[in-house]
Amino acid sequence: MRTNARVLIAIAAACAAHPMLAVAQQWPDKTVRILIPFPPGGGTDIQGRVLAVAFQKSMGQNFIVDNRSGASGLIGTQLAVDSPPDGNTVLFVSGLISVVVTLRAKHVKFDVYNDLVPISWISSTPLVLSLHPSVPARSVKELVALAKRTPGGMNAAGNAAGTTAHLTAEMFNQVAGLKSTVLTYRGGGPSVLALISGEADYLFATAPSIMPHLRSGKARAIAVTTPKRSSSLPELPTMNSIYPGFEADNWYAMFYPRGTPKPIVAKMNAEIRKALETPEMKAFMPSEALDPVGSSPEELTALLKREIPKYAGVIRQANIRLD
Repeated sequence: MRTNARVLIAIAAACAAHPMLAVAQQWPDKTVRILIPFPPGGGTDIQGRVLAVAFQKSMGQNFIVDNRSGASGLIGTQLAVDSPPDGNTVLFVSGLISVVVTLRAKHVKFDVYNDLVPISWISSTPLVLSLHPSVPARSVKELVALAKRTPGGMNAAGNAAGTTAHLTAEMFNQVAGLKSTVLTYRGGGPSVLALISGEADYLFATAPSIMPHLRSGKARAIAVTTPKRSSSLPELPTMNSIYPGFEADNWYAMFYPRGTPKPIVAKMNAEIRKALETPEMKAFMPSEALDPVGSSPEELTALLKREIPKYAGVIRQANIRLD
């Protein structure tokens, strides 16, 4: 009787699991939306569009990019959280998410650890300290000296308020003793436009958004913010080598809304890893100063648990507040 009971339990468990496996096998059975909570032209948007093409080729289903910007990424992220957990809405977000949960805590209506299901940490890139060509500085030390002797200080662009680019510019003011005005925009694309138009003197730019302008000569780079030099920009020193402890890694990752079936999460994770191995992505990533990662969901969770406390400390020390 005990043996029969165990057999029946095993059969029941298999029957319960079968529908979930069937869902994963059938997915995607309609257009999948890659929801990007930032405007077109920024680092997340550029990668998202290349990945969408790779997914479409691999899975034979349409993947579309849907830009929903506003509130430092909270509007689009909330939309993803509220989407049906059927695998057809994927949130593609930057490391900004590890900042806004602290900086805009009053406006965050979701629990980042419980309402979002990690899929994969996709890529990593430095922020690139970039100057308008008219700025007569060829190094970080020269920029600092110039900023200190400029009446009223210089203008720095900072992407959207509360982004890693914004906080990094504020950190620069703190560690270098500057009084630069940090101008914030609606995202990486608009802030880069402000730099190349001369509205801003310098910008800690996401690498994918600034690389085309570095190549065209519309901007000039003098440093990166990652602990080690960038493989795509090896000639640039790290900020850490000039100001010890000055580090910012602008990572990118994908999440699903809570309740998305585990087999779909696993399948999407596998598709991300497959996409990162394609010739197109292997050519694209270095050209945009991106380092592919392709992590497990668990590794992405661990990243969040490191990054959120780190930026919370930066925010407190700099006394940065947003309405």
